[in-house]
Amino acid sequence: MRYCTRCLYPENHPLNIVFNEDGVCSGCVVHEEKDTLDWNERLTKLKNILKNYKNTSKNNYDCIIPVSGARDSFFIVHTVKNVLGMNPLLVTYNKHYNTDVGVRNLAKLRMEFDCDIMTLTVNPESVKKITRASIRKMGSIYWHCLAGQTVYPVQVAVKFKIPLIIWGAHQGVDQVGMFSHLDEVEMTRKYRKEHDLMGVEAEDFIGEFDGITEQDIVQYKYPDDKEIERIGVRGIYLNNFIRWDTKAQHEEMIKLYNYESHEQTRTFDSYNDVDCYNYSDVHDYIKFLKHGYGKVTDHASREIRLRRMTREQGLEMIKKYALKKPENLEKFLEWIGISLNSFNYLIDQHRNKKIWSRNENWEWVLNEDYLLNENNIVNRLSQVEEFSDFINTDVYNSTDSKNEYILIGKGYI
Repeated sequence: MRYCTRCLYPENHPLNIVFNEDGVCSGCVVHEEKDTLDWNERLTKLKNILKNYKNTSKNNYDCIIPVSGARDSFFIVHTVKNVLGMNPLLVTYNKHYNTDVGVRNLAKLRMEFDCDIMTLTVNPESVKKITRASIRKMGSIYWHCLAGQTVYPVQVAVKFKIPLIIWGAHQGVDQVGMFSHLDEVEMTRKYRKEHDLMGVEAEDFIGEFDGITEQDIVQYKYPDDKEIERIGVRGIYLNNFIRWDTKAQHEEMIKLYNYESHEQTRTFDSYNDVDCYNYSDVHDYIKFLKHGYGKVTDHASREIRLRRMTREQGLEMIKKYALKKPENLEKFLEWIGISLNSFNYLIDQHRNKKIWSRNENWEWVLNEDYLLNENNIVNRLSQVEEFSDFINTDVYNSTDSKNEYILIGKGYI
């Protein structure tokens, strides 16, 4: 397996990473723009874009912001409303795997910023049927989350005639350098299907085998192109106009709004995805089986590029977290209603056979050292800031503090 000579990404990254003649990946090359672009100029350009969407008659919202109880939601809403002066409608898809931390953060988000919020909660039985089908088809327990998070804001934009959707960071830009920041890439149905949804649209699940009907997938269907064109819906990404640094952004939000962090199972990042039992747990473990790397590689590579972590430190993080078993698998199996043996059988169909093989005891083993070969690494970045641990905030008790998925929570402390 070939790895970037600067960060820790392998050549089989699902977003199709490429390497230059020095062995440096496209993600690292585009990341260099963060230190060369004039971000004041980029911010001015963003302000000029937003001027065209300001609702001067005050009879509608200026824009839509997709949010959750984690990620960069606080920073995005803070920036769009308090810094840029827009009046946003917050929109969130209920992923069903909710933690009490995420429920509290989401409640705090809507109260701190005094914003209206719309939430989509799909019938749990439909979600479970779709998830069983997505495990079988793609080895994914997270398809419904990705589909809901990327389609519901567009549905709301069309329904309420709000043409502007503001997203945070474009994964293709920030992780693998699929585009330059200067391309100012926007949300598209094509990117959503090919990358977010792994090539599978909601309609592809309909069939007798999984018992999925048109009614089950209606909430995941992307609006028709003519509807989108009629309203003029577009989705822009803040990381094309603001220098993106999720660690620094979260720490600012902890100070300003008491954002709640939480320790994660399979990575050192305690800021992102704390709203979900599975994202950095069962979902990430499946990612490791399919690709040979997980979220800890994403997070370590990000910190290396930001020059807060050396490559050696990143490698130690991978050694610490990559082989950790998920802690919440039993919870997931109980929720979806399948046995561990059935789950393992289904996931093994999607296990990458170039990375994994059976040993003499019929146990799965890695074909090569996933901890990387350290020879001939000549393109290391110099560390400009000492790496500091992620902040673990106070742990709160609330009416939602239960060790189980929370479908609907109040968020009261």
